[in-house]
Amino acid sequence: MFGDLFEEDYSSVSNNQYGKGKTLKPKPLEPPAPREFTNLSGIRNRGGTCYLNSLLQTLHFTPEFREALFSLGPEELGSLEDKDKPHAKVRIIPLQLQRLFAQLLLLDQGAASTTDLTDSFGWTSNEEMRQHDVQELNRILFSALETSLVGTSGHDLINRLYHGTVVNQIVCKECKNISEKQEDFLDLTVAVKNVSSLEDALWNMYVEEEVFDCDNLYHCGTCDRLVRATKSKLNDLDYVYDLFSVIIHKGGCYGGHYHVYIKDVDHLGNWQFQEPDKNLKALQNEKDVDDPLTVLKAVLLQEENNLTPVDQLGQKLLKKIGTSWNKKFKKQHGPLQKFLKLHSQTFLLSSDESMVTLQKKIFLQVESDFQSNEQQILQMLASKSPGLNDTTTCPHWFDINDSKVQPIKEEDIEQQFQGKESAYMLFYRKSQLQRPPEARANPRYRVPCHLLKEMDAANMELQMKRAECDSANNNVELHLHVGPRYHFFNGALHPVSSQTESMWDLTFDKRKTLGDLQQSIFQLLEFWEGDMVLSVAKRVPAGLHLYQTFDGNELTLCEVGIVDGEDIFVWNGVEVGGVQIPTGVDCEPLLLHVLHLETSGDSKRREQLVESPHVFPANAEVGTVLTALSVTEGVILTRSAQSSGGESWTAIPQKDMQRTFREHGLRDGSSVLVQDSYSDVNSLLTQEGKWITGTNEIDWLEVKNLCQLESEEKQVKISAAINTVVFDIRIKAIKELKLMKELVENSCLRPVDRNGKLLCPVPDNSTLKEAEVKLGSSLGLCLGKAPTSSQLFLFFTLETDVQHGTEMEVIVEETLSVRDCLKIMLEKSGLPGDAWHLRKMDWCCEAGEPLCEEDATLKELMICSGDTLLLTEGKFPPPGFLKVPIWWYQPQAPSGHREREDQPHGSSAQGVNWRAAPTQGVPGHMPAEVSLLFLGDIDISEDATLVDLKSQARALPPASELAVPGPALLRAWTVENKRPSRLLRADRRQLKEYKLGRRAEICLEPLRKEESLGPQDMLLRTQMRVPGQRAYTLAMDLVWDTTRGSSAGALRQRVANCYALPVEKIEIAKYFQEKFEWLPISSWNQQITKKKKKKKQDNLQGAPYYLKDGDTIGVKNLLVDDDDDFSTTRDDIGKEKQKQLALEKKHSRETLRANNDLFSNAGTPTRPRGPEASLSIRVGSFR
Repeated sequence: MFGDLFEEDYSSVSNNQYGKGKTLKPKPLEPPAPREFTNLSGIRNRGGTCYLNSLLQTLHFTPEFREALFSLGPEELGSLEDKDKPHAKVRIIPLQLQRLFAQLLLLDQGAASTTDLTDSFGWTSNEEMRQHDVQELNRILFSALETSLVGTSGHDLINRLYHGTVVNQIVCKECKNISEKQEDFLDLTVAVKNVSSLEDALWNMYVEEEVFDCDNLYHCGTCDRLVRATKSKLNDLDYVYDLFSVIIHKGGCYGGHYHVYIKDVDHLGNWQFQEPDKNLKALQNEKDVDDPLTVLKAVLLQEENNLTPVDQLGQKLLKKIGTSWNKKFKKQHGPLQKFLKLHSQTFLLSSDESMVTLQKKIFLQVESDFQSNEQQILQMLASKSPGLNDTTTCPHWFDINDSKVQPIKEEDIEQQFQGKESAYMLFYRKSQLQRPPEARANPRYRVPCHLLKEMDAANMELQMKRAECDSANNNVELHLHVGPRYHFFNGALHPVSSQTESMWDLTFDKRKTLGDLQQSIFQLLEFWEGDMVLSVAKRVPAGLHLYQTFDGNELTLCEVGIVDGEDIFVWNGVEVGGVQIPTGVDCEPLLLHVLHLETSGDSKRREQLVESPHVFPANAEVGTVLTALSVTEGVILTRSAQSSGGESWTAIPQKDMQRTFREHGLRDGSSVLVQDSYSDVNSLLTQEGKWITGTNEIDWLEVKNLCQLESEEKQVKISAAINTVVFDIRIKAIKELKLMKELVENSCLRPVDRNGKLLCPVPDNSTLKEAEVKLGSSLGLCLGKAPTSSQLFLFFTLETDVQHGTEMEVIVEETLSVRDCLKIMLEKSGLPGDAWHLRKMDWCCEAGEPLCEEDATLKELMICSGDTLLLTEGKFPPPGFLKVPIWWYQPQAPSGHREREDQPHGSSAQGVNWRAAPTQGVPGHMPAEVSLLFLGDIDISEDATLVDLKSQARALPPASELAVPGPALLRAWTVENKRPSRLLRADRRQLKEYKLGRRAEICLEPLRKEESLGPQDMLLRTQMRVPGQRAYTLAMDLVWDTTRGSSAGALRQRVANCYALPVEKIEIAKYFQEKFEWLPISSWNQQITKKKKKKKQDNLQGAPYYLKDGDTIGVKNLLVDDDDDFSTTRDDIGKEKQKQLALEKKHSRETLRANNDLFSNAGTPTRPRGPEASLSIRVGSFR
């Protein structure tokens, strides 16, 4: 019954579960949250005070204790206002306890605080962070209360409510003299270890007689000698007691967590199990709960204003339907935020994507749909039979876990008398105690008037604070920019005078509508005439720019996406100061730094760079830079201001001059360099942005001429630094190799590896450091442009011809689909047909996973420049289909066959001459002996059943030669590591239910007769050990029904029945072929294990056996074979090889340790446990 209550769990429970790592605190300005649906208040955990909270809640829900404490007025206890006055006898502990109980009863907050109470105990913050035993606290608290109530009418409160007496009686067997001794108690401690129930524990300690005899005789005073006697304990047996509080502890003796199950005697709480929402019931009736769109709409309809934070939507979904988004929908529909964005016609996200609501038209439509189902739902609710919510017949129990309070069923209590989370302290009340009718559901009953007034005042203050907080949380600060105060200049809006005169700040309630906002602005701007349009404005470096315009006067500010601190431009929607204003992201003004070269006289030598700011619309052609500088012809080079580590330059080809600034990736702050097209580029631009004349002899790179063009030089050395831009190196190489200038626009540099292979081209706009090109290495100057930032350079080859020098190359857009990429590669390689698919080469230069999503882009599949793709013959199955390799599997023919007692099953078929039989001493289905013959591949739908797969496999050409039987006589296994792995049951199940995966392989095993394995049946291969030999007979199938028990004893009984042997005359063992070991399975070795592990070890499907389908079980007949050994000669050979391999690895590790001196033999010291601190409550003297 008490399970693992006495086992320590040092791994999962810390010394203080709540005291460490808790840094979150409620916002200081926010009032505490109101009570939840139970209408009961919890108590906040102050670090390690869960034990205190559990005891205080128990005392609070004890009506006799609570009302006895409330009966003591200020005339006896004093007043808290006088506690600091000298010579004032203020009994602080009972006063603070009264006040806490009043808060728990009346104050509308989800959790009360024990700060004032623990301060009255004299506790410091360190003592609040340290956990103690709740029984010890109970005794110390009762003692402190008795001391505090001395001289008052409550001086006997503890004694009156909790005092009991036990009489120890010893009866002499000789003279029948009776000796009695009385003992007082406040609580009873019972030993429950090795006891089946609490009743037995109480009987053993307080009812059952103890006999003194033999070596333990009793000295009778009357007889004056040692005699036989009996001892018993007598107590009050005239009353019946009811359990009403169970304090539960989880963890070990040195730490853990407490919470409490409490019976609400006075029905103070709302013991109503929350029904699913009306909307969700409608969903469940219509079987729409699997549609995430419908479920999310139902959840949002339950929120105020149909609005909720995105990060809380998943929690609300879990609370409503009991399943998280990740568990139910993520695999099919992706992350929640992505789903909301994809369904923008239904959901409206705020501009910062932190809030979500329903579109207005969706809200009206959904609300109408659910109202139409309301009558049906109410009828269903009315027809439900009374159950847990019948509050008149069921006892009201609550689980109070610090701040959290929730109703529970009475049967939940029974689960708390076993395992790591177990009942620790029980509280009872006399069954005869009756509560007055006026106390029922009346939290104000017997509460003193001064506390009633204090709580009423506190509730009013809480309501005011919540109203203020609600207003503050729903108010947004808006910055209004008024159109007549602005003018359009240099591509953006700018204030006519000062910023303060052009902008007004407005605080507005975001729950109001856009029409309300416009009306308020009309009243604010008395001078406004004509139409008023509100647009989102944003400050950019060029000035103020306008984005989308708000529409829908009936929508709230939340629904249109207005957030706190939003800049709103107020205008007529057409022009400002007579100039038509461009709006939107596309024409966002960009402030660029334009650099151009100045020369002196007729010299072409660059002397200096002149920088000037210019503003261009993001959707303008980049060639407008030349127009702005009045340059008729020139070269534009771009440098990204966001480059990691510094500048990256590249020349824009002439044909790309019509592309926009946005398409070139230019942003605010980007730099653009303009130079003469025919300038002699003999300079380098370094990371520091300095223009250096000539070259700096830092280091060099070797550039080889691989352009297949005649040249005087085959290779040249180019001086370079680590921050040199690749474009400059390429231009200098073309000049020094004396090649044609046309190569400037149609060449690239490619690194050459140590094998002479050309690698992926390096971008012109990167530095050597960014391109990871080492100084002193070789680069090849090749024909063709380097890929742009949106392109990929890929190698590809046939999967059957993977070797150095056979790869082909292609440059494609990263947004290209896999299907289009395959077409390009097939066309370039000249391969006919379309029965091909692509695989990515892995780091071992082997074929990896296929690129099965043909419509996905290369970027989405994370294909990078330099990757090698393999052209693999065979059309990849379309979505929803599997390409499954089929193998034929036939284990060695068994020497005999046994049927399951209650259900027939199949056994392996004979009739095909199949490989050599196993050698002596080797189990029949060892990996070395597994015979698999490849039959071919089949394409089959995931919706097809297993019997369809078997039928399709029988149609393969090799199957006809093997005389493959019908589907009913075939057993299917998955194949892993070239051997059968997982048994596939239930022929009528769809393949997708087996979750086979894209690379699954199936083997089929022939049977002699049909079988029907249930979900709890386990298929094992049993082998009888040959007496006197280290060998086994051939394997035989054994079906074990685990519903009758998966223990060692159940399996032994099944094997004994199979071989017609007495169960006590057999030994069985499981074979672990990877270790060449046999692990005996016996029912009696379970009894010597620790109780902590008994339950798990009794299940052979768990540790250490992990029994599964296809496992080998060795059987030994003790009538003819009493040898303890299960191993074979092959096992000895295998173990010896493993031992030699382990010694070699150990020797290698020791050599490495000796060379590097990185490891030490010192063990990790265990952290010593700190000394246990005593628990105390400091009380003043009131005598």
